[in-house]
Amino acid sequence: MSQPRVVPVESIACVPKAAWNALVGDDYPFLRHEFLLALEESGAVGSDTGWLPRHQTLWCGERLVGALPYYLKGHSYGEYVFDWGWADAWERAGGDYYPKGLSAIPFTPVPGPRLLLADELDPVAARRAIAMTWETDARLSSWHLLFAEDDEVAAWREARPELVARHGVQFQWRDQGFGDFEGYLAAMTSRRRKEVRRERRRVGEQGIVLRRLTGGEIGVDDMTHFFGCYRITYLERGQHGYLDEAFFQRLLAEMPDSLVLIQALAEGRPVAAALCLQGARSLYGRYWGSEVMADCLHFETCYYQGIEHCLEHGLTLFDPGTQGEHKVARGFAPRRLTSLHHIADPRLRDAVARFCREESAGVGAYAMGALRGLPFRSS
Repeated sequence: MSQPRVVPVESIACVPKAAWNALVGDDYPFLRHEFLLALEESGAVGSDTGWLPRHQTLWCGERLVGALPYYLKGHSYGEYVFDWGWADAWERAGGDYYPKGLSAIPFTPVPGPRLLLADELDPVAARRAIAMTWETDARLSSWHLLFAEDDEVAAWREARPELVARHGVQFQWRDQGFGDFEGYLAAMTSRRRKEVRRERRRVGEQGIVLRRLTGGEIGVDDMTHFFGCYRITYLERGQHGYLDEAFFQRLLAEMPDSLVLIQALAEGRPVAAALCLQGARSLYGRYWGSEVMADCLHFETCYYQGIEHCLEHGLTLFDPGTQGEHKVARGFAPRRLTSLHHIADPRLRDAVARFCREESAGVGAYAMGALRGLPFRSS
């Protein structure tokens, strides 16, 4: 086929929803047209927040054959792969680190696909064509690809060997043929099995019951209550969340089948909630908050309910969100992640590459230590 043309678009609304979603697949809701549009139309991304959409689209004639989420950033908030030190060093040396290019899902550190391509495209040629976008933009200090899957990282490094790799760790649960929650517990050591049962029992002893709502079972009032809880999580730290209620209500209206709402109730009234998104094979735990302080409630609402949901619905992966070594003892294994970074100036690129090499050894040791802390009986 002929070489596709690359067209930057200033809003996902400029791209037909059906054409974009046809490239996304069925297991990663964060790249769906509805999700990205909800970010824009709720005001979470845009000129006022320092996230300027410039999504890279590839076209053959009138047909969309590729797409890459892409933002011009005036800061480094909401990314979860922190480059503040790089920015500070470059600006102290007299350079301008911002604006920079970013390919990621705003406020969403969830590994998944980034560059979406039709099967007939040459993946190396497509990546090289898109790379011209940031290579020829003299305003940009850098371009960053965050939370891409391992095979995509490898494909980008084949197309652009000069990209600097940086490693990190998250924790994920995978079904190992457990069957049900009791089967999951049976795979643990006796000590950890007893501890998980104690934590779950403790929630009930405080008069709290849990329920899971999906799709059309979730009402507007349920989402309003959830948002109030989500907001509390940030207010407790003296912050405001990146997302507002309009964003979540829009998700409910436009993609309800992707939502799982876990509510904790006391005396019949919801007092805490966690909102997850799901695909065909995976569950993604993202947002949480509580009106009450209760022992083990976070573990039950954000971890154990999600594992049960996966086992009941045939989902094989549960990504409960970033950070948290406490997840290891509950069966979430460390997963090493790789981000890629194009740094325009060779002086800054060399310094960043050296930093990433040194950091990588520590990340590897951390991941191995976490792996040894998993609660499962050895085979």
